[in-house]
Amino acid sequence: MEDKQIAAEASVKYIRDGMIVGLGSGSTVNYMLRKLGERVQQGLQIKGIPTSVKTEKLAKELGIPLTDFSETKQIDLAIDGADEVDSSLNLLKGGGGSLVREKIVDQAADELIIIADSSKVKSVLGNFPLPVEVVPFGYEKTMEYIAAFGCTPEPREKDGRVFISDNGNYILDCKFDLIENPVTLHEQLKSLTGVVETGLFPEMASKVILAREGKVEILSK
Repeated sequence: MEDKQIAAEASVKYIRDGMIVGLGSGSTVNYMLRKLGERVQQGLQIKGIPTSVKTEKLAKELGIPLTDFSETKQIDLAIDGADEVDSSLNLLKGGGGSLVREKIVDQAADELIIIADSSKVKSVLGNFPLPVEVVPFGYEKTMEYIAAFGCTPEPREKDGRVFISDNGNYILDCKFDLIENPVTLHEQLKSLTGVVETGLFPEMASKVILAREGKVEILSK
């Protein structure tokens, strides 16, 4: 069993009867969903709020009951993945393009658990390009604004075309040398006209369930 599956399955024990659970996105979360589906089939009573179209589709296939913000405003626990995690549990996310919905759900949760393998832990964020979701109109100008912060933004492409997020926006992958102050950078980028959201999730994670060489480690603040 690979490490990310070990971390993902270990997170399911934190889900209890009656919870509203934020269901993150990505390959690591998919392992969690499959384990959660088994628990639901065994009688666990929960409802999930998915953060992406892909997560919603898989959850339905696995028989996980779903809800949305029109029915509940309360999320007890969100479980999500990350592309990078630093020593202060700041996160860099959005490699899959679901960063806006992930942030809405993760921020609404009483507790956010991140699941990852040890390769995602970095002393400083920024090795992975920072995804920034932007409005398509005038995105060329938005790229100029973002580049002024010392990065090289590139529009994400898929199958030779510009990638479109679940929200109908573009994703700019922005290569920084290092992101030493994720809180400040997030606030600065968010203030730019045309920017919808950044892939920086500072000071949001309650704990990180990490798997390293088959063993589970818990990182917490």
